[in-house]
Amino acid sequence: MTGPLEGLRVLDLGTRIAAPFCAGLLGEMGAEVIKIEQPGTGDFMREIGPFEDGYSLFWAVEGRGRKSVTLDLRKPDGQDILRRLAATADVVVENFRPGTLERWHIAPADLDDRVVFVRISTFGQDGPLSERPGLDRVGIGFGGLMHLTGYPDRPPVRVGVTLSDYLTGVFAAQAATAALYRRDARAGTGAVVDASLYGAVLRILEWTLAAYDRLGVVRSREGNRLANSAPLDNYPTDDDKFVCIVAGSDANFARLCKAMGRPELIDDPRFAKLADRAARSDEINNLVADWTRSLPAAEVEAAYVAHDVPVATAYTAIDIFDDPHIAARGDLVTVDDPVIGGVRQQAPFPRFVGQVPVAPTGAPQLGQDTRTVLSSIGLSDAELDRLRAEGIT
Repeated sequence: MTGPLEGLRVLDLGTRIAAPFCAGLLGEMGAEVIKIEQPGTGDFMREIGPFEDGYSLFWAVEGRGRKSVTLDLRKPDGQDILRRLAATADVVVENFRPGTLERWHIAPADLDDRVVFVRISTFGQDGPLSERPGLDRVGIGFGGLMHLTGYPDRPPVRVGVTLSDYLTGVFAAQAATAALYRRDARAGTGAVVDASLYGAVLRILEWTLAAYDRLGVVRSREGNRLANSAPLDNYPTDDDKFVCIVAGSDANFARLCKAMGRPELIDDPRFAKLADRAARSDEINNLVADWTRSLPAAEVEAAYVAHDVPVATAYTAIDIFDDPHIAARGDLVTVDDPVIGGVRQQAPFPRFVGQVPVAPTGAPQLGQDTRTVLSSIGLSDAELDRLRAEGIT
């Protein structure tokens, strides 16, 4: 793919989601991404379903847009090759437990100082918990978001995707591009990015910490509503869907009342101001729910759109595939997967104005690019054959 990062090389040493997602984002901006995988097994994502004829569709999405090179980093020959590869790279991304790459002599101090080295872990590269293992849910819990998610009278629930992994990948990619700019514009040397799963979650906690610091308020679960705003909820419809409506401001509330055919509620003293509606949130939210429940989602949404009320139906995959707006913007692309052929999936994001999103290359088969990439750094056919025979590649 072409893009603003064209000409840059990224080495993806990661597994699962956070580090590979960071590398993939850089790839979707034009960088060449070379994924380093363990010979014989490869990335764990290859083993996670759902599957089509034994092939992971999760991998088909998260493995796209990169080359696959098998290399055993636990062995000295593999470590030596990695150092040689890193000398040709601009960014290295990894998510091993802190200290692992130091033991393998392929940590930042062992590589060229022009490399931007992105290190992703659950708890960060230092501190008393740095060496603890962890995955996405640990980051969400330790970062303070799990406690806020769900209903007040029920246990916390996770969000529907591996949020801390993806969020950390986004933050790390942003930091990597900043470090590249600094290197090329001023410093001449790279940087080490320390991105933790919990830290990415902590950064998006809104007012949670400030309110505890200054007011002693411990924020907790509020379900789909907010204590300081109403009407606001995911409201049921008569075709078993939900419409997401945000009408807390006085202006939006007035529009909502007109859309429902209830203009008298605008001047009702119970709901005159935001603070009044927040104090009577159950009452006003139930009035809205009674109306939405009488109509299919499409009619509810159309009525609110006609009156300029912020609204969206809670989409399923079926809705996403059928929506004309998503189609018009090119938000879905067909990726040519080398195993199962064309797979429709989410397009690269974000985009540049005037440029149509381009489908990434399909997720590579394990080790399919090993010989091509390693021969480019001077390894002979005889050396490649030996490395293959010894299980190093």
